[in-house]
Formats: sequence, C-alpha cells, structure tokens
Amino acid sequence: MNFLAHLHIAEHSDSSSLGNLLGDFVKGRPQGQFPERIVRGIQLHRFVDSYTDHHPLIKEIKPLFTGESRRFAGIALDMFWDHCLATHWHQFSSQPLEAFCLRAQSKVLEEQDALTLPERFIDVTQHMWRGRWLQSYQELDNIEFALQRMSTRSPRMGKLSACTPILRQHYHTLNKTFLSLYPDVLSAAKQQAI
Repeated sequence: MNFLAHLHIAEHSDSSSLGNLLGDFVKGRPQGQFPERIVRGIQLHRFVDSYTDHHPLIKEIKPLFTGESRRFAGIALDMFWDHCLATHWHQFSSQPLEAFCLRAQSKVLEEQDALTLPERFIDVTQHMWRGRWLQSYQELDNIEFALQRMSTRSPRMGKLSACTPILRQHYHTLNKTFLSLYPDVLSAAKQQAI
C-alpha cells in the first residue's frame, strides 16, 4: 500500500494520519521521537506493509513478475494498489476522493505542527499535496510516471520501470486481486489499531 491507502487505513482505523504517512520515512524505533499517537500510526503502517507482503493473494501474483521486475514487484504493487483504491474509491468511502484528500492534508498538517520531521518527508509531502498526487492515482499513466521517476533516483532502482508492462499486461488480474485483498487489509488494520 502507498500514500493514499495508508491515509485511508488511518481514517478507517481511527489512527494518526501523520504516523501512517511517516512509516516509510522513519527508521528504527519511533518511540521517544514522536508523541504516542503518531508512534502507533507508524507501527500500524509497518503492520499493514508486513500483512500485505505476506498475504496469500500476494504470493499468488508475485510470479507474474519475472526477471528484473521481480525484485521491484513490491514497490510497483504498492503504487498499483493506490491506483486501484482511487479507481474503486466509492466502494471503500462514502466521501468523494477529492474531499478525503483535502481532509487528510489538513489532518497531517495539523498533526505535524511543532514537530521535527525528516526533511525528505517534508519535501515529498509538500510535492504530494501541491501536485495532487493522490487524486492523480486514478489514472494508470500517472502510476507509470511515478514508477519511472522513482527508477531514476539511483542506479539500484533503475529496473523499477520494468514493472510497468507487467502491471498493464495483468491489469485485470491485479485489479481483481486488490478487490479481494483490500477488505482483508482494512479488517486486519482495524483489529491491530484497537
């Protein structure tokens, strides 16, 4: 799951929006670095990532990624799941996607007030809000653009863009997988957050 899903899961689980976004930007133990509600949000983000990575449905579709793409399947799928969520938003939320995104932004900015946060997090989220990334995920071309951009960040990430043809080729299968997977993720996250 990526930014949109983690924010949606935070709301669904009554968890910290900021903490659930910070999960990929904070290394090690977050205790002592942030208020407890944010720490629990970071922990929920990590739980969701682990739960998703080890879900039987993910094990079924991983073989679709072959050769160089296999190593980057997790990253590509995280982005693709946000595309699926944005596309099927009405099935998982009663509010419009645009309204949700504006509300999520407001919550995150309110929670981060007076906190010292990783510089990379500040940079990425400022671009995310300004560029309306979350809403743009409805278009697969924007997912492809994001993966391409990520693949240029370092030589190690160069082959990430090899995943795009697989996402397109197996779109129907992956979309169907999401519709079975995401309710499980929401349920497990809600239980974890209690």
